[in-house]
Amino acid sequence: MASPAETSVTYEELRDLEIEFEDVETEIIRQQVQLSRPLYEKREKVVAQIPNFWPLVFEQAPQDIDEYIQPQDSALLLSTLTSFSVSHFEIENGGSGDPRSVLFRFEFAENEYFEDKVLEKKFWSRRSKGGWTGLVSEPVNIKWKKGKDLTSGLLGLVNAVWEEEKADDKHWSTVKGENFTDKQKELRDQIEKIGLGGLSFFAWFGYRGRRVSAKESELAIEQLQAKRQARKAAAEAGKSQKEEEEEDDEEDEEEEDEIELEIFPDGDSLALALSDDLWPGAIKYFTQAQEQELASDDDFEDDDDEDAEEEDEDDDADARPAKKRKA
Repeated sequence: MASPAETSVTYEELRDLEIEFEDVETEIIRQQVQLSRPLYEKREKVVAQIPNFWPLVFEQAPQDIDEYIQPQDSALLLSTLTSFSVSHFEIENGGSGDPRSVLFRFEFAENEYFEDKVLEKKFWSRRSKGGWTGLVSEPVNIKWKKGKDLTSGLLGLVNAVWEEEKADDKHWSTVKGENFTDKQKELRDQIEKIGLGGLSFFAWFGYRGRRVSAKESELAIEQLQAKRQARKAAAEAGKSQKEEEEEDDEEDEEEEDEIELEIFPDGDSLALALSDDLWPGAIKYFTQAQEQELASDDDFEDDDDEDAEEEDEDDDADARPAKKRKA
């Protein structure tokens, strides 16, 4: 087998091939969304007639979702969640955007925790100028009732920092500590003080991800397509673009560090689990919840039967005539 140094295939060719696979996958997602939309609309009408459908679905959520739902979150969702939906907003109404961009919508009944009846969170699929691809979002505020903030104030701080950064572009969340604003420092200190272990599911609404604007993403995609076309043309002409590619690679080095002010670092992973697993598999998880409830009822009845048998045995023992004592 030839070593990488001996083969005539370049890494750029492999990268272009990988991107072609990604393009096909994107189109498959686009077609799947269009074809399944009538089914989701039909399902929505059916499950609207089932009491506690979505609370029970979340109760049976898979591990990669359930691990972020704390006991208080579970109680809130079980008692107040009335509806949940996922939509691919960039391709709604025939749009030509990225089908990976998703909108989550939660509807709630009146509850003791917050005033909002509807919470929505958008995730945009973006590409950075350094080549990174993934989901980014904006923090969503929740109007917590007094003393009921399950995020211990972190969600409010994230939103305050976000508004501050939008007003002053030079202070991104990725800047180093010595350049932090007072609000950023306060958020950083609170994260260190409270810690992120066991943080509420509702802190997910504060997820931001990388700061990649729509404009940057659009330019990055255009540059990528231009490079692919140039490589294709060079290959057809039998020319090498090795030196040019090396220069481009240097320009495309990652310019961002890990985001320091993220209160829900796995926010994009949770978004994918909700959109790709829980949403399409809702009926399956509801059925599992029903089966588990039936199994629990059977166990309860078995326990009752055993208790009843023990009571009957005790009653029989009491009813037996006592042996006469000898004089």
